[in-house]
Amino acid sequence: MEILVLLLYGLALMLLFFYNCGQLSLIIIYIRSEQERRKAAHSTNILSPDKLPRVTVQLPIYNELYVVERLIDAIVRLEYPKDKLDIQLLDDSTDETVELIARKVNEYKQQGFDIEHVRRPVRTGFKAGALAYGLEFAKGEFIAIFDADFVPDPEFLIKTIPNFADPKVGIVQTRWEHLNEDFSLMTQLQAFGLNAHFTIEQSGRNAAGFLANFNGTGGVWRKVAIADAGGWQSDTLTEDLDLSYRAQLRGWKFVYREDIGSPAELPVAMNALKSQQYRWMKGAAECARKLFGKVLRTPGVSFTMKLHAFFHLFSSATFILVLILGVMSVPLIYIRSHHPEWEWVFYVINLFQFNLLILITFYGIPLWFLKPTTKTKLVWYFPMYSSLMMGLSLHNTIAVIEGYIGRKTPFVRTPKFNVTTSADQWDANVYVSRRVNWLTVVEGFLSIYFLGGLVLAVYIHDFRMFFLHIMLMVGFGMVFIYSIVQAGRRPGVIRA
Repeated sequence: MEILVLLLYGLALMLLFFYNCGQLSLIIIYIRSEQERRKAAHSTNILSPDKLPRVTVQLPIYNELYVVERLIDAIVRLEYPKDKLDIQLLDDSTDETVELIARKVNEYKQQGFDIEHVRRPVRTGFKAGALAYGLEFAKGEFIAIFDADFVPDPEFLIKTIPNFADPKVGIVQTRWEHLNEDFSLMTQLQAFGLNAHFTIEQSGRNAAGFLANFNGTGGVWRKVAIADAGGWQSDTLTEDLDLSYRAQLRGWKFVYREDIGSPAELPVAMNALKSQQYRWMKGAAECARKLFGKVLRTPGVSFTMKLHAFFHLFSSATFILVLILGVMSVPLIYIRSHHPEWEWVFYVINLFQFNLLILITFYGIPLWFLKPTTKTKLVWYFPMYSSLMMGLSLHNTIAVIEGYIGRKTPFVRTPKFNVTTSADQWDANVYVSRRVNWLTVVEGFLSIYFLGGLVLAVYIHDFRMFFLHIMLMVGFGMVFIYSIVQAGRRPGVIRA
């Protein structure tokens, strides 16, 4: 049993190291490509109105009572000729959202906007099905997509459409910004993590010509690229990752514009964050199962591209490794104290602590460049963000395993709140799940388990994993407490 614990711990640490080496290569690419990225952004010419192509803006909606009016108001403010812009409200709602949309659509139709309230007869395929349904009668040569919580900049289309001057460009993705980053500690930590993805990962993959992913919103597609790649498909929970890979494997180019921000909301409730994480992690696992074989078989995809596609598609598996690493780390303290003859094994294991330096760099660079006035917060954000992700590792591990084994579950959307400051309230939000399930209870027990690891360290006088166990205890405790406290909130008067 002791050897098994050692093997599992060492294997998890080694695999995480290999994955982080892939992240390190993206860091290096990002730093080296700075001048090229700036040059590419500045060389994109703004088109004159007479040369602008027709664009369809698709807005997939499902029960968005709190944000849908804000979304529609933002879309009609886009600086684009009215005669070359049509807007589709792809509305699958079953509540008062339907009436809100109908009223707004009628208001803007009277102002001359080509805006349509689209209601499907049957809600099949969830978001992918809605996008595919609207695409059948979309008038635009290009399709811009925004989720309900986005508030795009008025110049969004003016800045992104010129990238399609290259006829092989099929996708243009922009960087997500955050409307409510300062709402709470939880939103600050989410922003900290997402900024690394939208800085290092997306820019690095794009600069190196690796396969990258459309993020489901805040981007534009060439309509013929969608069709050529096989269209929107709903057999995974991340239809965006699925289609973007299929399109790139067909030869369409992906363009990432880090310099163009698309503001959106971050989940402010733990159950909302959990539903988002579940969909992202399980969907990524489903796409890995569906697509990696195609990546290997596609001619013209280099070994380096295939290797990075492997790291990318299987990235959600890191939560399985983190969970194994955490659970095995407690008995490892006992084993280490009772087997001094195995010290050389622990010396080898310690070499993989290089992971920590890679991760600090990976998350530190975006903070340094995007928020230079708050870069000293790295010493606070990094351990707290790491703790939060560790605390979500059990929840996400279940999602990933379900994705790998092919267990199908419905598309669970992330509730939107329309809150931006700490003074705003969301207690009245009718979409937030207030259930406490067995998984939340287990997360509470895991927090106690890692507290036991701290007690064991004090008893044995071995503090080499003390900080790790503090982070694990805090992470699982944070997820447990947020889930319990927010589940206990009762609907009140919304002030958002």
